[in-house]
Amino acid sequence: MMNFTWKEIARACGGELVLRGNAGGEDSCVSSVVIDSRLAEARGVFIATLGERVDGHKFITDVFSKGAALVITQKTPEQVEAEHGCKASEWGSYILVADTLQALKEIAEAYRRKLSVRVVGITGSVGKTSTKEFIASVLAEKYQVLKTEGNFNNEIGVPLTLLRIRPEHELAVVEMGISDFGEMHRLSKMARPNICVMTNIGQSHLNNLKDRDGILRAKSEIFDFMAEDGEICLNGEDDKLAALREIKGHIPHFFGLGTDSGEEVSVTDIVGRGLEGSDAVLVMKQAEGENMRQQIHIPLPGRHMALNAAAAACVGRLLGLSGEEIAAGIGKAGLMTGRTNVIRLPRYTLIDDCYNANPVSMKAAIDLLALADTTKVAILGDMLNLGENSHRYHKEAGSHAAASGIDHILCVGEESRHMFWAAANNAEETMKISHYPDTETLLRSLSSDSGELVPEGSTVLIKASHDMGFVKVLEFLRS
Repeated sequence: MMNFTWKEIARACGGELVLRGNAGGEDSCVSSVVIDSRLAEARGVFIATLGERVDGHKFITDVFSKGAALVITQKTPEQVEAEHGCKASEWGSYILVADTLQALKEIAEAYRRKLSVRVVGITGSVGKTSTKEFIASVLAEKYQVLKTEGNFNNEIGVPLTLLRIRPEHELAVVEMGISDFGEMHRLSKMARPNICVMTNIGQSHLNNLKDRDGILRAKSEIFDFMAEDGEICLNGEDDKLAALREIKGHIPHFFGLGTDSGEEVSVTDIVGRGLEGSDAVLVMKQAEGENMRQQIHIPLPGRHMALNAAAAACVGRLLGLSGEEIAAGIGKAGLMTGRTNVIRLPRYTLIDDCYNANPVSMKAAIDLLALADTTKVAILGDMLNLGENSHRYHKEAGSHAAASGIDHILCVGEESRHMFWAAANNAEETMKISHYPDTETLLRSLSSDSGELVPEGSTVLIKASHDMGFVKVLEFLRS
């Protein structure tokens, strides 16, 4: 159960509480708060939101039939009956508000204020999700941890994550993603992080944020509602972040790969094990005496994963974990589908990185593919929302792929024409390079002659922005 009553929920969102039936009263506590009617449960709260395709209000009578105690709605029972045919007489208690999405955020903020749990907030242009997984894995060696699930990192996902915190949780690891100014300010107001982690300042969402300085300003809004005694962990390998020596009276802690003497936590002596990850040494500076050195295994492939492990070690150190505990947590880290996930199949080895793409993550994924000791196939799609320099970023990605020893490069999408031409102009004669206007055209070609495009035994990288629909390519190759 949540330590959160009907009366507190109504006060938080400024809504009118209307009591109907016998499911409880204003001093009753609730079991959960959800916006997906399929997750509604007995004594829980369902917030009926207006989505782009579905109006959640049409499911109100369904959630009451499941035993939900309370519904938050921006439409009256009579309005919902007129629009969707759901009988007003079958409603239980509800809270009427002006805007249910705004109510979701206000309820999450109020609930967070009631909690003693410490929150680790993670932002950055690249690596948020993998860093979240490393940090959660490390902290779980000592604490009861809740983490962001999937890609719930925006103004809907963050409040839903906060509303999943329960009394048994000691720490919450919350991923926070944005695409415009002001968003992080609102996320920070809800999450009120005790520890802020920033992975890097790259090139993403440039349509709105314009340049890396704009990205830094927007992401720095995470500090707006940080706890007074909060801590800050920054990537010392990033030039923009390394220049931040004081933030609102806080002295940041830096993590990295040992290239800067100011890094308190670093991962050094990295020995690559191909797609099996890498071995390395974790170094943590001590106030007195010799630095602590701990052998670690990073189970996820790619040099960039060493930075994510360093970030986790930095947070773990601040929260009192030993070197042995940190090493154990790093060694257990895993990733969600679509995020540099290595899938070994009888016919291929797939590197599933089709959730999103920007110039930094695209080059990192290509570098990872280059580690394979098989035929290397890169299926690369458009990187979206890159603004006026999009053509240049795609050309750079194509040139990088050609220089990385990739055997087959399949470019997909309108912007990826520039990737294709750059790759073709820099490729060796043995490389095969092709372009497809869209994902469906690629799928038709794979269906007719996949053995030629993707030879059996290949290692295949699947990488593009989410809206390119590359999950279809993944599903095809898996089947």
